[in-house]
Amino acid sequence: MSLSIQSLANIAIELQYGLSGEDRFQRLINSVRKLLKCDASALLRYEGQHFRPLAIDGLSPDVLGRRFVLSSHPRLEAIARAGNVVRFPANSHLPDPYDGLIPGHDALKVHACIGLPLFADQELIGALTFDSLNPAQFDDFSDEELWLISALASSALNNALLVDALEKQALPSSSEANGRKKNPYKPEEEMIGLSAPMQQLRHEISVVAGSDLNVLITGETGVGKELVANAVHHLSSRSGKPLVYLNCAALPENVAESELFGHVKGAFTGAIHNRTGKFEMADNGTLFLDEIAELSLSLQAKLLRVIQYGDLQRVGDDSTRRVNARILAATNCDLKKAVVEGRFRVDLFHRLSVFPLYVPPLRERKGDIVLLAGFFVEYIKNKLGLAQLNLPAETLTQLVNYEWPGNVREMKHAIERAAILARASQNQAEVTLHHNLFNLIATDNSEEIPAVDVDLPEASSLNLQQATQDFQRRLINKMLIETQNNWSACARALDMDAGNLHRLAKRLGIK
Repeated sequence: MSLSIQSLANIAIELQYGLSGEDRFQRLINSVRKLLKCDASALLRYEGQHFRPLAIDGLSPDVLGRRFVLSSHPRLEAIARAGNVVRFPANSHLPDPYDGLIPGHDALKVHACIGLPLFADQELIGALTFDSLNPAQFDDFSDEELWLISALASSALNNALLVDALEKQALPSSSEANGRKKNPYKPEEEMIGLSAPMQQLRHEISVVAGSDLNVLITGETGVGKELVANAVHHLSSRSGKPLVYLNCAALPENVAESELFGHVKGAFTGAIHNRTGKFEMADNGTLFLDEIAELSLSLQAKLLRVIQYGDLQRVGDDSTRRVNARILAATNCDLKKAVVEGRFRVDLFHRLSVFPLYVPPLRERKGDIVLLAGFFVEYIKNKLGLAQLNLPAETLTQLVNYEWPGNVREMKHAIERAAILARASQNQAEVTLHHNLFNLIATDNSEEIPAVDVDLPEASSLNLQQATQDFQRRLINKMLIETQNNWSACARALDMDAGNLHRLAKRLGIK
């Protein structure tokens, strides 16, 4: 069976319908899968040595969240390096990226596989892949016929990318206009999600990134506030300069000022040389102050002066220095409430919250859980050096139905823990994440802090001081586990000042 002119014309017509690129892409692969009678098809976007799925048909839904790095997928690497149709032999020893990802089939060991690289002006922009359980499924289709499909897909994808760039007013992009090289792909820095709240967040990031406004990023613990800060910085005109990170909750009071503003030799005991502070390190770049609510009032006043006038004094220095750093601040606290209670300066709040960004919790974007699951599974598979990490449908359903009080961070840790347990118990390169590997406890979304049951040591073995310290040590460690090692959240749960908690933890040998 060969392709008719009419069938190719139908594909071309299909690509004209649909209001969005996603609609056209889905129509394309649906039509091609029907035409070639294959079991699975996918349209992939090429970006920085990896393929990102744009549309799939016949594959598990979590594939849309996966990022296929070429170095981990030799078949996709072969497609990326080819200039024409790539046909893989049915007995090819190269692992298939979709093994175990066709619903109803645990593995694909012998099958037909074709890859079509997509080009625009001789530049690789994507690929089409087709898989069939029948090893001879594609034998009747010539390379010339398949290349015509590739040409239609290349045109559709390139047009969609151009439209997207024009809508974002990024043609040419700011990085290209300034002659800077494109940032290398870092999976851990990508924001995953196609839900309406994430689309809105991306839009707001694109709006504020091009300005020099200070940004306040709010959201619960584990939602990905640092990823938002990374996105704002990399889309800004300061992307060629440093993004300097500082966790305000981890700063003991006696060194916080030095960390922020630096010090000169002899300024205090232990100051044996001059030190550059975070503000100076971020000069002409961006300073990201995480957990900003934990700064003391005295430091808030000094921070406000630097933001207002752009000059700072190192600890122990009488002279001032000029700095030009954009401030991105993040918190999981209600800063308005902190202002009312006198724990945060109102003038600093207004300076930081010129453009607030709210990062939604995972329970408000349930539709992204499947994509995140695929993303983390693929990332952890590469990290652990596994040939395949399968995510069965029942496990995916379990992940979707869970509330995720710890949000994206909790989800990542849960999948990573399950993968390690699966590798140990199944003792093979290809492992499956069965649902019983996840210890997910149902939650009621209440804000009440659960009671903590901490066993007391034997009274005869310790004196009162030792017993008290042992109890404190166990309680803090248990609360740290419950808050995913977030010291700020741990302090609030224990009703303690964050600085006091850090000092107590150090005295107890926890830090």
